[in-house]
Amino acid sequence: MSQTNHGLGGLKYDPTKKSRASEWNVLAALVLIILVFEGLNRLNGTSFLFNMRDNVDTLFNQQRLDIIILQVSITGIIALGVTQVIILGGIDLSAGSVVGATAMITMSFAQTALVNGAPNPKAVFGDWAMDLPVIVPIAVGLVCGTIAGMINGLLVAYTKIPPFIATLGMMVSARGVARWWSNGQPVSFPTESYGELANGDVLGKLTFGLFSWDGQNPAVVFVALAVLFHLIMIYTLYGKRSYAIGSNEAAARMSGINVDRHKVLVYTIAGMLAAAASVLLTSKNLTAQAGMGVMYELDAIAMAVIGGISLSGGRGSIVGTVLGAGIFSVIISGFTSIQLDAYYQEMVKGAIIVGAVVLDQWRQKGRVRG
Repeated sequence: MSQTNHGLGGLKYDPTKKSRASEWNVLAALVLIILVFEGLNRLNGTSFLFNMRDNVDTLFNQQRLDIIILQVSITGIIALGVTQVIILGGIDLSAGSVVGATAMITMSFAQTALVNGAPNPKAVFGDWAMDLPVIVPIAVGLVCGTIAGMINGLLVAYTKIPPFIATLGMMVSARGVARWWSNGQPVSFPTESYGELANGDVLGKLTFGLFSWDGQNPAVVFVALAVLFHLIMIYTLYGKRSYAIGSNEAAARMSGINVDRHKVLVYTIAGMLAAAASVLLTSKNLTAQAGMGVMYELDAIAMAVIGGISLSGGRGSIVGTVLGAGIFSVIISGFTSIQLDAYYQEMVKGAIIVGAVVLDQWRQKGRVRG
């Protein structure tokens, strides 16, 4: 009996051409980078990940691990949204500026009325905006990010201008809002409950103290959101439509997908995730400044690209982005551990990003030839 291949254009699946998932390659690169930094540190008589002090009874360098995890968590949340936009075939340059604008606005509704018994010297509004329930600033922040993302999506979907230009405009505008708000002055002194959003111990409470680590909330939120969106991208129509549009937008339209509406949805979610990162960032720092979030969008794009996301759209995964975020954080911590100057770090990071894109281009050419 002859075998038909519906929907494959007559092509047959060839198991000999099956290669390892790109996530495994990224994981292997992460392990290799850790081993390299461990070796470099050993040459200096120290260790990258392991504790070598006699007065501390732990196997791993807990402080180093904390830094690696926390410094990637907030930017990693942004990267989850950026990943979905890139899979769609777009780009988002506005995430960092959305973080800055959202930070200023959110903190204005998270302030406490009294600081050491005196009126809050950084108060933006009157008494009506002081000591509000913590859900209020969270909601305000998420709404701000959602609106910014929706504007990006509407511009991309219905004006047909390139995503680069649309989100570049939002990047400049949102940064202007951040500087205009409170005349560019920092907004500080949040309520205790707002500060606990990032500095508390939600994991310890959920596990009855079995896993307790003060200040790990951003990492918990990052992991939870990564798991959620991984499942969404794999098992829901939202994810399948995102991949379909990124792979071939014309074919997606012909198959009945409302491409414009889906683009608005994806950019809106990306804006909301940037706002979530902003809430955690201001809670962690207990202050908001107009310069917050500078270069965050590029770091987020770098995490996605390092994780195997194709800038041409249609390929990649949330898992890859999480691993890419791990590589990004390990590289930064590794450079610090060997005392490499900051400007050298930026040069190497740039080279790694370019190398990841070149590798992606080679992979695409290999698929075409195959």
